[in-house]
Amino acid sequence: MPRVRFAACALVALLAVAPAAAAAPEGQLTWGVHISLAPTWFDPAETQGIITPFMVMYAIHDALVKAMPGNPTAPSLAESWQMSPDGRVYDFTLRKGVKFHNGDTLTSEDVKFSFERYRGASAKAIHDRVAAVETPGPLQVRFRLKNSWPDFMTFYTAASGAGWIVPKKYVEKVGDDGYKKAPVGAGPYKFVSFNPGVELVMEAFEGYWRKTPSVKRLVFKVITEESTRLAALKRAEVDIVYSIRGELAEELVRTPGLALKPTVIQAPQWVSMLDQWDPKSPWHDRRVRLAANLAIDRKAINQAITLGHSKLTYSIIPSTFDYYWQPPSYAFDPGQAKKLLAEAGYPNGFDAGDYYLDISYANVQEAIASYLQQVGIRTKLVSRERASHWSSYADKKYKNVAYTASGAFGNAATRIESYVVGGGTYVYGSYPDIDSLFKDQAAELDRKKREALLHKIQQLMHEKVMHIPIWELAFINGQGPRVQESGLGLIPGHAYSAPYEDVKLKAK
Repeated sequence: MPRVRFAACALVALLAVAPAAAAAPEGQLTWGVHISLAPTWFDPAETQGIITPFMVMYAIHDALVKAMPGNPTAPSLAESWQMSPDGRVYDFTLRKGVKFHNGDTLTSEDVKFSFERYRGASAKAIHDRVAAVETPGPLQVRFRLKNSWPDFMTFYTAASGAGWIVPKKYVEKVGDDGYKKAPVGAGPYKFVSFNPGVELVMEAFEGYWRKTPSVKRLVFKVITEESTRLAALKRAEVDIVYSIRGELAEELVRTPGLALKPTVIQAPQWVSMLDQWDPKSPWHDRRVRLAANLAIDRKAINQAITLGHSKLTYSIIPSTFDYYWQPPSYAFDPGQAKKLLAEAGYPNGFDAGDYYLDISYANVQEAIASYLQQVGIRTKLVSRERASHWSSYADKKYKNVAYTASGAFGNAATRIESYVVGGGTYVYGSYPDIDSLFKDQAAELDRKKREALLHKIQQLMHEKVMHIPIWELAFINGQGPRVQESGLGLIPGHAYSAPYEDVKLKAK
């Protein structure tokens, strides 16, 4: 009898602390998106070395491990993992009972399949170092590396899309093209419809393992013109807008009911001088590259466009990244810039040809082009939609100069691999001394020695004047009165709203 009484009391106590059933998702949250969305961003296998695909991936998809609030390597589809003492074997244990949107259960075969079909940024760097992917059990995945690689987790889970998982059976059934038309993932929101150039619609997946989303429907409306985005926010046609700058940002601040949400993100922006390895190009001369850096008033651009919120670091590596080295600043000195051009044989400047850019940052690049022209470096701006810009860039179709940026997660080595070292996704030429040092650091297990090598690489990048760094971008967004939690800034360094299952509308 006492045992029965104890069990009854325990049951009452358990009921008292048991969480209430999650409320059903309701309402619609609408974003005014600053770029034209592309189907390539619906498939993790094609992830570019930029942050934009993750705007969609955090909604539709899920990863073994991903950045989350308070944890840059949060267990997600993998509930745990461990590395062997020699650093050559990684074992992941998958979360039990995870479902894809079509009802398929996540297994180790999906993880192996997703890795093997990955062809996005850093794919070669990752695949070349992995000897085998094994599936000892339905919830067990083992990666065997050819050699120890300190950055395996960084590349696999942060700097690429290789660790984002898609359903093997479904992808094999519909094919790659069919998958981009109707993606199925394991994230908090299901794909509903996509109208190119107009909008992407998603609905809450109530079976999401982490929590039931609060909002029923998410809509990403493509509004590429900045003033039109702000007008839509003021008319309550959208609830959140990305990228409102300059005078428009000041107008947003003055508007009752609207809130400005500036966030400095891990997204340096710079100009790449793609022809610096061509002896026939003016950019081959270090003095010309240095002149271009001295020609630009970064502080003035920062104040005019991002209200002074962007951070001037003079590096292409985010200052928050492991192994970051702070380079000296470039003064704004157009007189010295002209002198250097004259010494290099260009007293009247030169025609630098096409200057390729992502149209969503046209105002930044227009300001840079204007400063360059004032010292005699004349360019012709060529604007492209973001997806087109980055695919052309990666396909090595550019020359002269190009806008470059990345907000992807990682560390100094992941950025250098993609943008500096020979064979990198966006690399048009490289220097043997840097390539050699990069190879050395990739195998170095001693953190201090590795840091010294990565610092030396960054010092050489500065000494050679490889880039024209502009700033670490302050991404200035706005939200309307219906929003309780926008998700902006919840994940440090992340540009967009996330995690989407945490966004909320205010109670009516």
